[in-house]
Amino acid sequence: MKIKRDFYLNKIRPYYELDLIKVLTGVRRSGKSILLSQIRDEFIASGTDLNHIIEINFEDLSFESIKNYKQLNNYILKKIKDDEKYYIFLDEIQHVKNFEKVLSSLRATQKCSIFITGSNSKLLSGKMASLLVGRCIEFRILPFSFKEAFDYLTLLEKKPNPDSLIIDYVSWGGFPLRFSFENENDVKNYLEQTYNGIIDKDIVTEKSKINREKFLKFSSYIMANAGKDFSGKNITNYFKNENNEDFEKKMIYRYLDKMEKACLISRVKRFNIVGKKSLTYIEKQYAVDSGFRMINTNLVNFEDTFFLENVIYNELILRGYEVFTGKTYKSEIDFVAIDGKKKCFIQVAYYLQGKETIEREFGAFNAISDSSPKYVLSLDRFDYSRDGIGHLNIVDFLLGKKDIALI
Repeated sequence: MKIKRDFYLNKIRPYYELDLIKVLTGVRRSGKSILLSQIRDEFIASGTDLNHIIEINFEDLSFESIKNYKQLNNYILKKIKDDEKYYIFLDEIQHVKNFEKVLSSLRATQKCSIFITGSNSKLLSGKMASLLVGRCIEFRILPFSFKEAFDYLTLLEKKPNPDSLIIDYVSWGGFPLRFSFENENDVKNYLEQTYNGIIDKDIVTEKSKINREKFLKFSSYIMANAGKDFSGKNITNYFKNENNEDFEKKMIYRYLDKMEKACLISRVKRFNIVGKKSLTYIEKQYAVDSGFRMINTNLVNFEDTFFLENVIYNELILRGYEVFTGKTYKSEIDFVAIDGKKKCFIQVAYYLQGKETIEREFGAFNAISDSSPKYVLSLDRFDYSRDGIGHLNIVDFLLGKKDIALI
């Protein structure tokens, strides 16, 4: 059973007929192919002639013979029989060498609307960027959000309790197929297979010449420490002390780049709240899904907030915000969410247990003179809002029942 991913469909629909290549990027198994088929189905439901729909899934062995741009171009042109508009759907297009040449040619010579997916965050860089500058629009697809997971389980008539589901979601994330398993060990095995599959298909390839064992140790460290302050020196010292292995700075940043390109992590910059500007260096990394963090950590520590921060970060990105970690001269703020010239500041906590915790979370904003809205998000049902600082229940926020405001 499948749910309609209306959040993404609503964002993509205005571009259906526009002369822009619609690019769906995201980590493998996040649901890009299903979403692509849902877009196609909307064209069919609206009366589009099936003969004017061309679709290829490059992970389907039926299309194994299409390996380069010339073969792809020939295949598509043979399918075009008249001067009417065609709708072209190309799934996991990164498997075709120099695919960008085909896209550029089709836009220039044919009446068509093109939709592509790829499991690489840099799909719109390099040759494609130069050939198709200003002619593409990208939509980043993530695994199920908390609301999508809730809606999916509701559709399966499992009657999820949102306050219980949040603990499961923070622990095991939102990869759609993982909800097919009841047993936690089965979920863990599925996530491990998915994670290793991504590494083997997208990172440790013959061309990359990356040592798989060394990369797995590195990526596991990054996932286990997602949300924590990043330090290349700390990584070097850790592996030197633990395994007597050398991780040079150049290798560390190369491996991080590989993880980012495979959509395994997002790299977060710092925002100087006093200077009101973003800084260029990377402050933290967050996992694309908390389930990947779990299989590299094996324990959700409810004394820290990093798992929960990861969920909130991904939700903010999903909603279209530009997200930074914040810094004043005396304190840190978990997130600065920005939309154009508007922004707000966010602190994340599991529970506001005791006066000391309340003072720490709300007091983090004391050094900020900026009048932009400030929020503390936690799992508490009691509203702790005070001194102009809003308090939101995380479950209600993730379900869209309550929202942040930016000014």
